[in-house]
Amino acid sequence: MSRPRFVLTPQARADLLEIWNYISEDSPENADRVLERLYAAFTRLAETPGMGHHREDLADPRHRFWTIFSYVIAYRDQTSPLEIIAIVHGARHLEAFFQHRIGGQSSEAAK
Repeated sequence: MSRPRFVLTPQARADLLEIWNYISEDSPENADRVLERLYAAFTRLAETPGMGHHREDLADPRHRFWTIFSYVIAYRDQTSPLEIIAIVHGARHLEAFFQHRIGGQSSEAAK
C-alpha cells in the first residue's frame, strides 16, 4: 500500500520555516523535534483526513483544522493529495490570520 500523501502550499512551507527559525533561537534541537511532530501530523492527517475539525468562524467547509502543541494546522481534506495550507501558533489572532490567508469565509459565505 502506498503511503498517504500531502502537499504543503508555499505559504505553509514559509510558516514552517518561520516556526523553526523562532524556536531555534533558543534550541535548534527543539525546533527539529517540533517540525518532526508537525510532519508526523501531516502524514496522519493524510491517512485520516476527516479527523480534523471544521471551524465555521475561520473558514468555509472545505477547510479543516488540527492542533499539535500550540500550532493550528489548516488543511483541505477534499484534495488529493491532502493540501496543508497553514501552520500558525494558536495564540495569534486566528480570525484575522485566516481572513488574510484563505479569505476566512464562513459556511454562510460559501453557500
